[in-house]
Amino acid sequence: MPRKRPYNVLLLMTDQHRFDCLGCYGNKVIETPNLDWIASQGTIFRNAYSESPSCIPARASLMSGMTPWNHGILGMGPGQGQMGLGFEHTLPGELSKAGYHTCGVGKMHFHPQRALMGFHRTILDESGRVGDPGFVSDYVQWFNEHKTGDYGIIDHGIDWNSWMARPYHAPEFLHPVNWTVNESIKFLRERDPSMPFFLKTSFERPHSPYDPPQYYFDLYMNKKDIPMPYVGDWAKMHDVPEDAARPHAWRGVRSKEEIFRARAGYYGSINHIDHQVGRLLMEMERMKLLDNTLIIFTSDHGDMLGDHNLWRKTYAYEGSAHIPMIVKLPKDMGKPACREVDAPVMLMDVMPTILDVLGLEIPDTVDGSSMLPLMMGDSSNWREYVHGEHSVCYDETNEMQYLADGKFKYVWLPRLGMEQLFDLTEGPGELRDLSSDPNYRDELLKWRNRMIRELEPRNCGLTDGDKLVCQAGKPYMKSPAVQKRKERCGFDWDSYRQPVVGDIRWY
Repeated sequence: MPRKRPYNVLLLMTDQHRFDCLGCYGNKVIETPNLDWIASQGTIFRNAYSESPSCIPARASLMSGMTPWNHGILGMGPGQGQMGLGFEHTLPGELSKAGYHTCGVGKMHFHPQRALMGFHRTILDESGRVGDPGFVSDYVQWFNEHKTGDYGIIDHGIDWNSWMARPYHAPEFLHPVNWTVNESIKFLRERDPSMPFFLKTSFERPHSPYDPPQYYFDLYMNKKDIPMPYVGDWAKMHDVPEDAARPHAWRGVRSKEEIFRARAGYYGSINHIDHQVGRLLMEMERMKLLDNTLIIFTSDHGDMLGDHNLWRKTYAYEGSAHIPMIVKLPKDMGKPACREVDAPVMLMDVMPTILDVLGLEIPDTVDGSSMLPLMMGDSSNWREYVHGEHSVCYDETNEMQYLADGKFKYVWLPRLGMEQLFDLTEGPGELRDLSSDPNYRDELLKWRNRMIRELEPRNCGLTDGDKLVCQAGKPYMKSPAVQKRKERCGFDWDSYRQPVVGDIRWY
């Protein structure tokens, strides 16, 4: 008997959220009861990875179901394209065409910032980014109308990419996390009730600044068992005092007190988000929407938090590239056969999963695959490993390509001509680089050959078919897909772009 109502879709997304900072992923210190409840009703994907672990390219894969090479954004940094225009198919676009009322709340990171990408409406929190001439985000407008004094959104003095942490400086009700849930609830109350909905609730946190409200900051400052960074012997290359001195450092060693405070602020931000997610779920339950809704929780990438003397994101390492992925099916589909899945998945798999659950056609532009068979216990046709990459961003040393299957990870740093191999079954810390260990020679060659096969079809100089080619001194890599999207949309996005977007602090 066919179901009477189409399923709704809630896509919950955090920004810069490590996979190991959720209770359901084994963290015994952090408190995430609402997200853990979603996980208890659905499937946890233990080996989910970001195709390109920084904001724009990762979100482009989520929204399009495509690899970075095919959507054209290989990272954030020199020479890369923007997300917003020129895509043939997007997740909200396909759902809008299928009769869904679609809305994106919070961080979208589109360009132009008011681009819709297929949504009927976006309600934006863009932190301090001003990419469109005269742009003021919906959150900033609301903040300025409701603030209780003469202060701004970051008058606490912490940069958007800083390692520093402190409590939020304004009343809690003004925090962007609360605002994002308020606007999500408002959409649910004001939407067209005759249509199913797709709501993307996209938080700007736990991305820095690490500024949770006082309650959450104090909670974790008083928990002395917060895990401290993993630092492998190979990480000495990133112990650079002049880089560490920057208030928005991408690498370098800070004091134990500063690192602990950063992690306390980060944990507090996640706990705060979880409580606000709880508000949203309670409202959906009150409105009798919860049972009929497909819920997916994920993040665009992680945060190194001092692991291997690194901060922020863009790296192949676990803290940066390994992300949470939780899928809860609508109630009448029953609980999935597999409550945990070890097969490697990526953000590009979200779009085909949603379309598959809803019974909609998956466009042939989509590179990802539906995770629904994995949830039902069928991994027979699944990929062996995932491939990720990131272009030059903070420094030439951090351009990378990686492969991972949940057991091993192979990393190639093209501009250094350097390989790394990690046995992930030893633990998430990647403390031992096995690339020079003769006992792992065959394993190294297997993964190197996989990387060659992965990159050879691009014909862009990364490999000659027999070996990987060092990129030191060569032009930065670009995908031809960027130009194709520019031609398709007919919009001069380069002349429209504001200089602030290119500031390295925004990456």
